[in-house]
Amino acid sequence: MTLQAVEKQFSMLKDKEIIVGITGGIAAYKTADLVRQLTKKGANVHVVMTKNAMEFVTPLTFQTISGNPVIHKMFELFAGSKIGHITLSDIADQLVIVPATANMIGKVANGIADDFLSTMVMATTVPVFFVPSMNTKMWSSKMVQANIEKLKDAGYEFMEPASGDLACGTEGKGRLPAIEEILERMEDIFTSKDLTDETVLVTAGPTMEFIDPVRCITNRSSGKMGYAVAKMAKRRGADVTLITGPATIEFPRNDIDIVHITTACQMRDAVMEHYKKAGVVIMTAAVADFRCREENCQKIKKKGDSNYMTLELEKNPDIIGELGKVKEQRIIVGFAAETENLLDNAKEKLKKKNLDIIVANDVAKAGIGFGSDNNEVIIIEKSGKAKQVPLLSKEEIANIILDSVKKALKNKKRIKEDWY
Repeated sequence: MTLQAVEKQFSMLKDKEIIVGITGGIAAYKTADLVRQLTKKGANVHVVMTKNAMEFVTPLTFQTISGNPVIHKMFELFAGSKIGHITLSDIADQLVIVPATANMIGKVANGIADDFLSTMVMATTVPVFFVPSMNTKMWSSKMVQANIEKLKDAGYEFMEPASGDLACGTEGKGRLPAIEEILERMEDIFTSKDLTDETVLVTAGPTMEFIDPVRCITNRSSGKMGYAVAKMAKRRGADVTLITGPATIEFPRNDIDIVHITTACQMRDAVMEHYKKAGVVIMTAAVADFRCREENCQKIKKKGDSNYMTLELEKNPDIIGELGKVKEQRIIVGFAAETENLLDNAKEKLKKKNLDIIVANDVAKAGIGFGSDNNEVIIIEKSGKAKQVPLLSKEEIANIILDSVKKALKNKKRIKEDWY
C-alpha cells in the first residue's frame, strides 16, 4: 500500500451520502471548501441551496466541486419522476446545514416547510447537523436560543459559532467555525460512543532538557501519534486530558483538556497530578531519558582550540515505571520506539513497567514513525498476544489501539465481577 493510499484511507465519512444544505448567510462561500473536503474524504455530496443562498454563491460552484446536480427549486424532481426531497432524504446518511441562519433554524423549529431544504429536513430520519453563522445580536437573541434548545431537545445536532470579526463590521460570537472543526463533528456523528464512561489521559510529543538558554536535548517526536489517540478517544466519547510537550502541530480538538509541559520532570508532575482521575493512561510521549546535571544560566561559549565539550547528564524520572507501581485497576498503555530487537525489547518493557498494552514500532524504517502521518506497529497485550498492524494512518492506528484498550477494560471488569 502506498503512502498516498494510506492518507485517503481512514475517514468515517468515506462512501457516505452527505447532503449539504446551504442557506442565505455571508458564510455560504466558505461551504465550498467544506464540500471539497468532504469529497476528498470519499463522501458522495449532494448540495441543496435556498433561494437566498444563491445571492451569495452560484449553484455551478457546488456542482463543479461535488460532481452532482445542485437542487434549489421547491418542486424539483430527482432521477426522473421521483420526488426530490423524499428521494434525497431516503438515500442520505447525514444532513448538515451550513451556514444555518436564524431564519432556517426558526422554520425547522416551528415545523415550517416552505422550500426544498426545510421540507427535506421534515422528511429525513438521518442525523441533521446545524452549523449556525449569523450576527452576534441575532445569535444571542432569546428567540433564536429558544429555537435552538427546542431543536436540541428534538435530537438535532448543533455546533457553536466561533468568535471574531464578523462581516457586518462587529466583533463577537457568530462566525462560521473552521471547516476542520465542522468535519470533525460530522465524523463524531458517525462514530460509536463506546468510551463514554471512560476518562483517558494521553501524553504526547517530545520533552526538552535545557543545556543553556539557547540549546536543549530533545528528540524527533512530532506528537502526531498522541494527538491522534486523544482525538479518537474524544470522538468515541471519552473525557480526555492531553499532556503535551512542545509539539508544533495543530491541537486535535478544542474540547480536549490540554496541559502544556516542556521538560521530563514537568511531564512527570503533570501525569502524577492527573492520572488519579483517569481509568486509562496512554503514554505516547517520547520523554528524554537524561537531562543535564547542571543547566548553564548563560550561553556556553567556545573556549580555546578544543573540538570537544563534555556534558554531564543524569537520569530523568521513569514516569511510566512509577505509574506501573500505582496503577490499581487502571489500564496503562506504553509505547516502545525501537531500532532493533523490536519484539524482545517491547515485551521486556511491557513486563518490567507493569503495563497492560505496549505499542512497538521500528523508528528506523523510512516513511513511518517520527514526523509521519502514518505508522506501522505491533500491539502486544499483557498475555503476550501480539497483533501486527500494517502501514496505516496514525488516526486509524489510534482507533485500533483504543479497540485493544476497550478489550482490556472489559477483561478487567469481568475479573473484578468474578472476584466479587
